[in-house]
Amino acid sequence: MPKSSVGANSIPPEVLESLLNLGTRLRACRIERGFSLSDMASRMFCSINTYRALEAGKPTSSVGSLCNCLWLLGQLDGIDRLAPVPAGVAGQRSGKRKAGRGKVGEHDLDF
Repeated sequence: MPKSSVGANSIPPEVLESLLNLGTRLRACRIERGFSLSDMASRMFCSINTYRALEAGKPTSSVGSLCNCLWLLGQLDGIDRLAPVPAGVAGQRSGKRKAGRGKVGEHDLDF
């Protein structure tokens, strides 16, 4: 029986469509390079079913598998264009320490 989750079932249709389109593009790139499904799976060190899930646009496919696939196809630089950091927060630290707390020392993390 296939795995199912509430999160995967509540994905907006626009996201599912984008995943399907991405899978179609991955398939086209694979075919253009002359790789079979088996070739891609072995190059990615994953099962054929894992790679098929990427091409099928399955929302449960891992980001790590996607990045590995993009790297093999020479398309990894596209990842850097996703969700660019807004100019107003570029270079800033993501969080601020609460007032009154100093630096975390070597012994502060002793459990």
